[in-house]
Amino acid sequence: MEKKILFIVNVDWFFISHRLPIAIKALDAGYDVHIACAITNKKELLENLGLQVHPVSLKRSGTSILEEFIALKELWSIVKKVNPDVSHAVTIKGVIYGGLVTRLLRVKRRIASISGLGYIFIDSSFKPRLLKFFIKIFYKFALGKDSLVIFQNNNDKQIFVEGNIINESQSILIRGSGVDLDKFKFLPEPNTKKTVMFLARLLKDKGLIEFYKASEIVKKTQNARFVLVGDIDPDNPNSITEDELNTYVNNGLEHWGYSKSVQSLIPKSHLIVLPSYREGLPKSLLEAAACGRAVVTTDVPGCRDAIEPNVTGLLVKVKDHEDLARMIQKLLSNDNLRKKFGAAGRSLAEECFSIDDVVAKHLKIYRGDN
Repeated sequence: MEKKILFIVNVDWFFISHRLPIAIKALDAGYDVHIACAITNKKELLENLGLQVHPVSLKRSGTSILEEFIALKELWSIVKKVNPDVSHAVTIKGVIYGGLVTRLLRVKRRIASISGLGYIFIDSSFKPRLLKFFIKIFYKFALGKDSLVIFQNNNDKQIFVEGNIINESQSILIRGSGVDLDKFKFLPEPNTKKTVMFLARLLKDKGLIEFYKASEIVKKTQNARFVLVGDIDPDNPNSITEDELNTYVNNGLEHWGYSKSVQSLIPKSHLIVLPSYREGLPKSLLEAAACGRAVVTTDVPGCRDAIEPNVTGLLVKVKDHEDLARMIQKLLSNDNLRKKFGAAGRSLAEECFSIDDVVAKHLKIYRGDN
Protein backbone atom coordinates (compact mmCIF):
# COMPACT_ATOMS: atom_id res chain seq x y z
CA MET A 1 0.00 0.00 0.00
CA GLU A 2 1.05 3.58 -0.63
CA LYS A 3 2.14 5.44 2.45
CA LYS A 4 0.11 8.55 3.16
CA ILE A 5 1.55 11.90 4.14
CA LEU A 6 -0.57 14.79 5.37
CA PHE A 7 0.75 18.37 5.28
CA ILE A 8 -0.98 20.73 7.69
CA VAL A 9 -0.42 24.42 6.94
CA ASN A 10 -2.24 27.71 7.46
CA VAL A 11 -3.05 28.62 3.84
CA ASP A 12 -2.66 27.24 0.32
CA TRP A 13 -0.45 30.02 -1.12
CA PHE A 14 2.11 29.62 1.65
CA PHE A 15 2.27 25.90 0.95
CA ILE A 16 2.90 26.55 -2.75
CA SER A 17 5.58 29.12 -1.96
CA HIS A 18 7.47 27.10 0.66
CA ARG A 19 6.62 23.38 0.50
CA LEU A 20 5.33 22.45 -2.95
CA PRO A 21 8.60 20.97 -4.32
CA ILE A 22 8.76 18.64 -1.31
CA ALA A 23 5.18 17.47 -1.87
CA ILE A 24 5.81 16.87 -5.59
CA LYS A 25 8.92 14.81 -4.84
CA ALA A 26 6.98 12.84 -2.21
CA LEU A 27 4.41 12.03 -4.91
CA ASP A 28 7.20 10.86 -7.21
CA ALA A 29 8.54 8.70 -4.37
CA GLY A 30 5.20 6.91 -4.12
CA TYR A 31 3.50 8.73 -1.28
CA ASP A 32 -0.22 9.49 -1.35
CA VAL A 33 0.00 13.21 -0.56
CA HIS A 34 -2.73 15.19 1.25
CA ILE A 35 -2.83 18.85 2.33
CA ALA A 36 -5.05 20.34 5.03
CA CYS A 37 -5.12 24.14 4.80
CA ALA A 38 -7.23 27.24 4.39
CA ILE A 39 -8.14 27.88 0.75
CA THR A 40 -7.80 31.07 -1.26
CA ASN A 41 -7.81 30.25 -4.96
CA LYS A 42 -5.13 27.56 -5.25
CA LYS A 43 -7.13 24.37 -4.67
CA GLU A 44 -7.55 23.48 -8.34
CA LEU A 45 -3.87 24.11 -9.05
CA LEU A 46 -2.82 21.77 -6.26
CA GLU A 47 -5.31 19.06 -7.23
CA ASN A 48 -4.16 19.20 -10.85
CA LEU A 49 -0.69 18.31 -9.59
CA GLY A 50 -2.07 15.14 -7.99
CA LEU A 51 -2.32 16.42 -4.42
CA GLN A 52 -5.46 15.83 -2.35
CA VAL A 53 -6.65 19.04 -0.73
CA HIS A 54 -8.78 19.22 2.42
CA PRO A 55 -10.09 22.73 3.26
CA VAL A 56 -9.82 23.88 6.88
CA SER A 57 -11.25 27.10 8.30
CA LEU A 58 -7.91 28.28 9.63
CA LYS A 59 -7.56 32.04 10.03
CA ARG A 60 -4.00 33.26 10.43
CA SER A 61 -4.93 36.15 12.73
CA GLY A 62 -8.20 34.81 14.13
CA THR A 63 -8.63 34.67 17.89
CA SER A 64 -12.34 33.81 18.16
CA ILE A 65 -12.69 30.77 20.40
CA LEU A 66 -15.63 29.46 18.36
CA GLU A 67 -13.75 29.82 15.05
CA GLU A 68 -10.68 28.09 16.49
CA PHE A 69 -12.81 25.25 17.84
CA ILE A 70 -14.41 24.78 14.40
CA ALA A 71 -10.97 24.66 12.76
CA LEU A 72 -9.79 22.06 15.29
CA LYS A 73 -12.91 19.96 14.75
CA GLU A 74 -12.42 20.07 10.95
CA LEU A 75 -8.77 19.12 11.32
CA TRP A 76 -9.69 16.23 13.62
CA SER A 77 -12.09 14.86 11.00
CA ILE A 78 -9.49 15.18 8.24
CA VAL A 79 -6.72 13.43 10.18
CA LYS A 80 -9.10 10.66 11.21
CA LYS A 81 -10.30 10.20 7.61
CA VAL A 82 -6.87 10.33 5.95
CA ASN A 83 -5.17 8.29 8.70
CA PRO A 84 -1.70 9.35 7.54
CA ASP A 85 1.50 7.42 8.13
CA VAL A 86 3.37 10.73 8.25
CA SER A 87 2.15 14.20 9.21
CA HIS A 88 4.13 17.36 8.49
CA ALA A 89 2.83 20.52 10.15
CA VAL A 90 4.05 24.01 9.19
CA THR A 91 3.33 27.56 10.50
CA ILE A 92 2.28 28.40 14.07
CA LYS A 93 -1.36 27.27 13.93
CA GLY A 94 -0.46 24.36 11.67
CA VAL A 95 2.10 23.10 14.18
CA ILE A 96 0.00 23.70 17.31
CA TYR A 97 -3.36 22.49 16.00
CA GLY A 98 -1.89 19.84 13.74
CA GLY A 99 0.45 18.63 16.47
CA LEU A 100 -2.36 18.44 18.99
CA VAL A 101 -4.69 16.47 16.70
CA THR A 102 -2.06 14.11 15.27
CA ARG A 103 -0.72 13.41 18.76
CA LEU A 104 -4.14 12.55 20.16
CA LEU A 105 -4.96 10.41 17.12
CA ARG A 106 -1.58 8.66 17.40
CA VAL A 107 -0.18 9.35 13.95
CA LYS A 108 2.92 7.18 13.65
CA ARG A 109 5.46 9.72 12.40
CA ARG A 110 4.92 13.36 13.28
CA ILE A 111 7.05 16.20 11.93
CA ALA A 112 6.80 19.93 12.53
CA SER A 113 8.59 22.81 10.80
CA ILE A 114 9.26 26.03 12.70
CA SER A 115 9.55 28.48 9.82
CA GLY A 116 9.98 31.55 12.01
CA LEU A 117 8.30 32.48 15.26
CA GLY A 118 6.04 35.27 14.04
CA TYR A 119 5.25 38.77 15.29
CA ILE A 120 4.19 37.48 18.72
CA PHE A 121 7.86 36.67 19.48
CA ILE A 122 8.93 40.17 18.34
CA ASP A 123 6.31 42.49 19.79
CA SER A 124 7.03 43.38 23.43
CA SER A 125 3.62 44.90 24.23
CA PHE A 126 1.36 43.21 26.79
CA LYS A 127 -1.00 41.22 24.55
CA PRO A 128 1.73 39.58 22.41
CA ARG A 129 3.76 38.75 25.54
CA LEU A 130 0.72 37.10 27.08
CA LEU A 131 0.03 35.19 23.87
CA LYS A 132 3.67 34.08 23.71
CA PHE A 133 3.39 32.60 27.21
CA PHE A 134 0.41 30.47 26.21
CA ILE A 135 1.78 29.60 22.77
CA LYS A 136 4.89 28.07 24.35
CA ILE A 137 2.63 25.88 26.50
CA PHE A 138 0.58 24.88 23.45
CA TYR A 139 3.75 24.08 21.48
CA LYS A 140 5.00 21.82 24.26
CA PHE A 141 1.78 19.86 24.48
CA ALA A 142 1.30 19.65 20.69
CA LEU A 143 4.84 18.49 19.94
CA GLY A 144 5.18 16.08 22.84
CA LYS A 145 8.36 14.02 23.06
CA ASP A 146 7.81 11.85 20.00
CA SER A 147 7.76 14.40 17.16
CA LEU A 148 10.66 15.65 15.09
CA VAL A 149 11.01 19.41 14.79
CA ILE A 150 12.76 21.08 11.85
CA PHE A 151 14.28 24.51 12.50
CA GLN A 152 15.67 26.96 9.97
CA ASN A 153 18.08 28.67 12.35
CA ASN A 154 19.85 27.86 15.60
CA ASN A 155 18.29 30.69 17.59
CA ASP A 156 14.75 29.34 17.16
CA LYS A 157 16.01 25.87 18.01
CA GLN A 158 17.60 27.09 21.25
CA ILE A 159 14.38 28.85 22.31
CA PHE A 160 12.55 25.52 22.07
CA VAL A 161 15.29 23.41 23.69
CA GLU A 162 16.23 25.82 26.49
CA GLY A 163 12.55 26.59 27.08
CA ASN A 164 11.97 22.85 27.67
CA ILE A 165 9.41 22.72 24.84
CA ILE A 166 11.27 19.84 23.16
CA ASN A 167 14.38 17.74 23.79
CA GLU A 168 17.57 18.40 21.85
CA SER A 169 17.26 14.94 20.26
CA GLN A 170 13.98 15.97 18.58
CA SER A 171 15.53 18.88 16.68
CA ILE A 172 16.79 18.96 13.10
CA LEU A 173 18.35 22.00 11.40
CA ILE A 174 17.64 22.61 7.70
CA ARG A 175 18.59 26.07 6.45
CA GLY A 176 15.45 27.32 4.74
CA SER A 177 13.01 25.87 2.26
CA GLY A 178 15.54 25.88 -0.59
CA VAL A 179 15.87 27.65 -3.91
CA ASP A 180 15.71 26.26 -7.45
CA LEU A 181 19.17 27.07 -8.80
CA ASP A 182 18.10 26.36 -12.38
CA LYS A 183 15.20 28.79 -12.11
CA PHE A 184 17.05 31.48 -10.17
CA LYS A 185 20.07 32.01 -12.39
CA PHE A 186 23.17 34.06 -11.81
CA LEU A 187 22.88 37.13 -14.05
CA PRO A 188 25.04 40.28 -14.30
CA GLU A 189 23.72 43.56 -12.99
CA PRO A 190 21.69 45.62 -15.46
CA ASN A 191 23.11 48.76 -17.06
CA THR A 192 20.40 50.93 -15.53
CA LYS A 193 20.03 53.37 -12.65
CA LYS A 194 21.03 51.63 -9.42
CA THR A 195 17.98 49.80 -8.09
CA VAL A 196 17.51 48.82 -4.44
CA MET A 197 14.82 46.18 -3.98
CA PHE A 198 12.68 45.23 -0.97
CA LEU A 199 11.27 41.78 -1.75
CA ALA A 200 8.70 40.66 0.85
CA ARG A 201 5.13 41.08 1.99
CA LEU A 202 4.59 44.70 2.96
CA LEU A 203 4.72 44.20 6.71
CA LYS A 204 6.07 46.58 9.31
CA ASP A 205 8.05 43.80 10.98
CA LYS A 206 9.82 43.14 7.67
CA GLY A 207 11.45 46.54 8.21
CA LEU A 208 9.40 48.36 5.60
CA ILE A 209 9.28 51.63 7.53
CA GLU A 210 13.07 51.55 8.01
CA PHE A 211 13.51 50.83 4.29
CA TYR A 212 11.43 53.90 3.42
CA LYS A 213 13.28 56.16 5.86
CA ALA A 214 16.66 54.88 4.64
CA SER A 215 15.66 55.57 1.04
CA GLU A 216 15.04 59.22 1.90
CA ILE A 217 18.57 59.52 3.30
CA VAL A 218 20.30 57.64 0.47
CA LYS A 219 18.56 59.63 -2.26
CA LYS A 220 20.23 62.80 -0.97
CA THR A 221 23.61 61.50 -2.18
CA GLN A 222 22.80 58.65 -4.60
CA ASN A 223 20.82 58.63 -7.82
CA ALA A 224 19.00 55.37 -7.06
CA ARG A 225 15.58 53.77 -7.36
CA PHE A 226 13.97 52.11 -4.36
CA VAL A 227 11.35 49.51 -5.26
CA LEU A 228 8.90 47.32 -3.35
CA VAL A 229 8.12 43.85 -4.70
CA GLY A 230 5.27 42.39 -2.68
CA ASP A 231 1.81 43.36 -1.53
CA ILE A 232 -0.10 44.25 1.60
CA ASP A 233 -1.44 41.35 3.70
CA PRO A 234 -4.80 42.34 5.25
CA ASP A 235 -4.90 39.20 7.42
CA ASN A 236 -1.63 40.10 9.12
CA PRO A 237 -1.81 42.64 11.97
CA ASN A 238 1.59 44.02 10.98
CA SER A 239 0.65 44.81 7.39
CA ILE A 240 0.71 48.41 6.23
CA THR A 241 -2.54 49.81 4.89
CA GLU A 242 -3.39 50.87 1.37
CA ASP A 243 -3.20 54.51 2.47
CA GLU A 244 0.26 54.01 3.95
CA LEU A 245 1.44 52.33 0.76
CA ASN A 246 0.12 55.24 -1.30
CA THR A 247 2.02 57.64 0.97
CA TYR A 248 5.28 55.77 0.37
CA VAL A 249 4.73 55.70 -3.38
CA ASN A 250 3.85 59.39 -3.47
CA ASN A 251 7.13 60.07 -1.65
CA GLY A 252 9.44 58.23 -4.00
CA LEU A 253 9.17 54.47 -3.52
CA GLU A 254 8.14 52.41 -6.54
CA HIS A 255 5.63 49.61 -5.99
CA TRP A 256 6.02 46.80 -8.50
CA GLY A 257 3.37 44.70 -6.76
CA TYR A 258 3.22 41.00 -6.10
CA SER A 259 4.94 38.79 -8.67
CA LYS A 260 4.67 35.08 -9.41
CA SER A 261 8.04 35.20 -11.19
CA VAL A 262 10.45 37.02 -8.91
CA GLN A 263 13.26 35.19 -10.70
CA SER A 264 12.76 37.70 -13.53
CA LEU A 265 12.62 40.72 -11.18
CA ILE A 266 15.61 40.13 -8.90
CA PRO A 267 18.07 40.45 -11.83
CA LYS A 268 16.66 43.95 -12.46
CA SER A 269 18.09 45.03 -9.10
CA HIS A 270 21.58 45.93 -7.96
CA LEU A 271 20.98 45.32 -4.27
CA ILE A 272 18.40 43.39 -2.20
CA VAL A 273 17.49 44.82 1.21
CA LEU A 274 15.48 43.12 3.97
CA PRO A 275 15.62 44.97 7.33
CA SER A 276 13.33 42.45 9.06
CA TYR A 277 12.94 42.22 12.84
CA ARG A 278 13.14 38.41 12.89
CA GLU A 279 12.80 35.51 10.41
CA GLY A 280 13.02 31.75 10.10
CA LEU A 281 15.29 31.92 7.06
CA PRO A 282 13.96 34.44 4.53
CA LYS A 283 13.44 32.87 1.14
CA SER A 284 13.90 36.20 -0.65
CA LEU A 285 17.51 36.39 0.56
CA LEU A 286 18.24 32.87 -0.67
CA GLU A 287 16.79 33.77 -4.05
CA ALA A 288 18.81 37.00 -4.11
CA ALA A 289 21.99 35.02 -3.46
CA ALA A 290 21.16 32.54 -6.22
CA CYS A 291 20.74 35.43 -8.68
CA GLY A 292 24.07 36.91 -7.66
CA ARG A 293 22.84 39.94 -5.75
CA ALA A 294 24.49 41.45 -2.72
CA VAL A 295 22.30 41.77 0.36
CA VAL A 296 21.81 44.21 3.23
CA THR A 297 19.84 42.73 6.10
CA THR A 298 19.49 42.93 9.87
CA ASP A 299 21.61 41.25 12.51
CA VAL A 300 18.72 39.17 13.87
CA PRO A 301 17.90 35.45 13.92
CA GLY A 302 17.12 34.12 10.46
CA CYS A 303 18.39 37.12 8.50
CA ARG A 304 22.00 36.77 9.65
CA ASP A 305 21.77 33.02 8.97
CA ALA A 306 20.88 33.67 5.30
CA ILE A 307 24.14 35.44 4.46
CA GLU A 308 27.86 35.24 5.11
CA PRO A 309 28.49 38.62 6.77
CA ASN A 310 31.00 40.77 4.88
CA VAL A 311 31.21 38.05 2.22
CA THR A 312 27.78 37.94 0.56
CA GLY A 313 26.23 40.95 2.29
CA LEU A 314 26.20 43.38 5.18
CA LEU A 315 24.39 43.29 8.51
CA VAL A 316 22.78 46.32 10.14
CA LYS A 317 21.21 47.07 13.50
CA VAL A 318 17.54 46.21 13.72
CA LYS A 319 15.09 49.16 13.59
CA ASP A 320 17.96 51.54 12.74
CA HIS A 321 17.22 53.30 9.45
CA GLU A 322 20.38 55.42 9.65
CA ASP A 323 22.62 52.36 9.90
CA LEU A 324 20.62 50.81 7.07
CA ALA A 325 21.14 53.91 4.92
CA ARG A 326 24.91 53.83 5.56
CA MET A 327 25.25 50.22 4.45
CA ILE A 328 23.12 50.77 1.36
CA GLN A 329 25.25 53.78 0.45
CA LYS A 330 28.41 51.75 1.00
CA LEU A 331 27.38 49.09 -1.51
CA LEU A 332 25.82 51.45 -4.05
CA SER A 333 29.01 53.49 -4.19
CA ASN A 334 31.37 50.49 -4.50
CA ASP A 335 30.56 48.51 -7.65
CA ASN A 336 33.44 46.06 -7.21
CA LEU A 337 32.53 45.16 -3.63
CA ARG A 338 28.84 44.80 -4.48
CA LYS A 339 29.56 42.51 -7.44
CA LYS A 340 32.05 40.51 -5.36
CA PHE A 341 29.36 39.95 -2.72
CA GLY A 342 26.90 38.90 -5.43
CA ALA A 343 29.26 36.29 -6.88
CA ALA A 344 29.95 34.93 -3.39
CA GLY A 345 26.20 34.78 -2.80
CA ARG A 346 25.73 32.49 -5.78
CA SER A 347 28.45 30.18 -4.42
CA LEU A 348 26.74 30.16 -1.02
CA ALA A 349 23.39 29.28 -2.62
CA GLU A 350 24.97 26.40 -4.54
CA GLU A 351 26.67 25.09 -1.42
CA CYS A 352 23.89 25.49 1.16
CA PHE A 353 20.50 26.36 -0.31
CA SER A 354 19.80 24.04 -3.24
CA ILE A 355 16.16 22.93 -3.34
CA ASP A 356 17.30 19.44 -4.36
CA ASP A 357 19.26 19.06 -1.13
CA VAL A 358 16.40 20.40 1.00
CA VAL A 359 13.90 18.03 -0.63
CA ALA A 360 16.22 15.04 -0.22
CA LYS A 361 16.65 15.80 3.50
CA HIS A 362 12.87 15.95 3.98
CA LEU A 363 12.24 12.65 2.20
CA LYS A 364 14.89 11.05 4.37
CA ILE A 365 13.06 12.31 7.47
CA TYR A 366 9.72 11.00 6.15
CA ARG A 367 11.28 7.57 5.66
CA GLY A 368 12.70 7.59 9.19
CA ASP A 369 16.32 7.55 8.01
CA ASN A 370 17.32 10.68 9.96
